[in-house]
Amino acid sequence: MRITHLTTHVVGTPWRNLTYVQVHTDEGLTGVGETRMLGHTDALLGYLKEAERNHVAGSDPFAIEDLVGRMKRNDYARPGEVMSSGIAAVEMACWDIKGKALGVPVWQLLGGKVRDRIPAYANGWYTVERNPEDFHAAAKKVVARGYRALKVDPFGAGRAELDWPESRRAISLIEAVRDAIGEDAELFLEMHGRFSPSTAIRLAQAAAPFRPGWVEEPVPPENLKALKKVSDHLDLPVATGERIHDRAEFRELFELQAADVIQPDIGNMGGLWETRKLAATAETHFVLIAPHNVGGPVQTAASVHLAAVTPNFKIQEHFNDFADSGIKAVAPGAPEVDDEGFFPLPTAPGLGVEFDPEAAAATPQDRAKFNLFADDWHKREGTD
Repeated sequence: MRITHLTTHVVGTPWRNLTYVQVHTDEGLTGVGETRMLGHTDALLGYLKEAERNHVAGSDPFAIEDLVGRMKRNDYARPGEVMSSGIAAVEMACWDIKGKALGVPVWQLLGGKVRDRIPAYANGWYTVERNPEDFHAAAKKVVARGYRALKVDPFGAGRAELDWPESRRAISLIEAVRDAIGEDAELFLEMHGRFSPSTAIRLAQAAAPFRPGWVEEPVPPENLKALKKVSDHLDLPVATGERIHDRAEFRELFELQAADVIQPDIGNMGGLWETRKLAATAETHFVLIAPHNVGGPVQTAASVHLAAVTPNFKIQEHFNDFADSGIKAVAPGAPEVDDEGFFPLPTAPGLGVEFDPEAAAATPQDRAKFNLFADDWHKREGTD
């Protein structure tokens, strides 16, 4: 079996573009992969066009390690977001082909399951006015849907510092969410790399009475020693990793012991096998993995397969019950969170989804403007 060509499809929303890659073969089998881009979709499509010609066409879709190695190495460039995302989409699609050809779900090919269902947490649910009453009501809907965990960034357009009125407002939102979801549900605190170390420490300590399950990306991701400073001053777990796009770049993070949970995005760092390798390294450092996932149904399905085989997996992020739920139509068969807050173990061959190009064409590529430092960014309506 050989890969003949790729086709790409971009599903647009006001705040994110989801790029789907179909990998076609000379035996009629087609696989699908997905990645999410914020602002670089055209660059991604250009990369995929060149990669198809230079590396992908003519390759054996079963020889995934070889294909990914050539895509990473033979362009003589360090993998960044665009390159790693393109590789990930092709790589996912090859696993999909392999599973379909062998008649087994992808998790069987990645080492076999270590759990029968996968815990999930909700994101994208707080697209409401930024006051305690509206956040409380929105969080109630999350637990009513069945989730036993959710994540929130209550800090508005905060950057570097946060003044006292805005700090009090943010803490009041955290308090409202905790009250809404009860004492047993997990509450994860997102900072989106907003703050200086001292500000992040101050805000995390103020939020500590509401028992956040982790403090995520408290400082910008470029300076891991700054992250270490935050970690050293907190009794709360620290999580990071969604903006690291190659597993080699996690080495310093592990050496510093600056994070308790890593959050690689399989759609932005080379795919399933690259992320599984990273998870194994994290396990040797006693670090948990909770993959970042702002993707649609295909990336969510791939993330669930990865979770099924990973011993040090913690919990899986999911947007699509509360943000752009209509995108589920592009890939029927994608896993759904049940009424106890878990994804079931997939049983269908491959990734277990079928891509629908007509449904994808109904919502074409959009501007997808998303600025976390703009007012009301959390409404995910597209920001300027």
